[in-house]
Amino acid sequence: MSHRRRLLAAVPLLLCVLTGCSDGPSAARPDQRPSATSSSPAVVATPPSVRRYVALGDSFTAAPGVPGRQSDDGCLRSSRNYPHLLAEAIDVAELVDVSCGGAATAHLTAPQRVDGQAVSPQLEALTPDTDLVTVGLGGNDLNLFGSLVGACVRPHAAETAGTPCTDRLRPGLAQRLDRIEGNVAEAVRRVRAAAPAARVVVVGYPQLVPASGTCTDLPFAPGDYPFARSVNEQMSRAVERGAARAKATYLDLLGPSEGHDICSDEPWVNGFSGPGAIPFHPFSVEQEYVAQRLAALVADPALTPR
Repeated sequence: MSHRRRLLAAVPLLLCVLTGCSDGPSAARPDQRPSATSSSPAVVATPPSVRRYVALGDSFTAAPGVPGRQSDDGCLRSSRNYPHLLAEAIDVAELVDVSCGGAATAHLTAPQRVDGQAVSPQLEALTPDTDLVTVGLGGNDLNLFGSLVGACVRPHAAETAGTPCTDRLRPGLAQRLDRIEGNVAEAVRRVRAAAPAARVVVVGYPQLVPASGTCTDLPFAPGDYPFARSVNEQMSRAVERGAARAKATYLDLLGPSEGHDICSDEPWVNGFSGPGAIPFHPFSVEQEYVAQRLAALVADPALTPR
């Protein structure tokens, strides 16, 4: 998820899975890909229970290109992303959404450079009276998904023989995943130190790659689809293990998004092209689902600070 300049560059390629992207043509269009909204779940309101909610995250939290007002700080946050939908659903008194395209766990404590400007460390948004925090980070650590897309996505990849992406990225993958797990666990510990009274939920990532088959909206070499699917799943599981190590509640999206990958008839994530979201980023339907599930978690008395 790199930002505008990278996206407008030749390998606009865009298109960065999980890395902050550009507000290019698809981001500016207010319409939604029909298949992405046909099964959109309604956000179920729960009794007011949150005074101050802080959303930390990358572009899968910011939801660049999802119809709504886009933030003017270069982070490409949509006013209809899941933090905003959740805040409406449970009547949050104060929402502080500092999610930003391209953010990694390191940007909890270090400034993030966005279009040549510095964005403050996300942990600075936390205060002792914060009582709910969602954390949607990990996919950009060690440039895991950025390198996957950069190495694999090509307009004419269907004509490519062999497994070029797999061959390039498999070495060292296990070490990357171990570090992501540790980074997420440390991120939760830092959140708890800054907001000890907060309920903390780590939000996972959805399926992007089909279990079988190929499609033009996700242009990998045919032989690379199984590896790409594996990276998607293993990265999500690393985030889940990191949450477990820190004893944080984890919201799984891999299971619920099965059958809603980019190549499906009802995708939750945009592909190479199409309106309703920046390429390789979530549609409104995915954000609505996350908000619905978070609302249910917030209503659960078992979700208490640890």
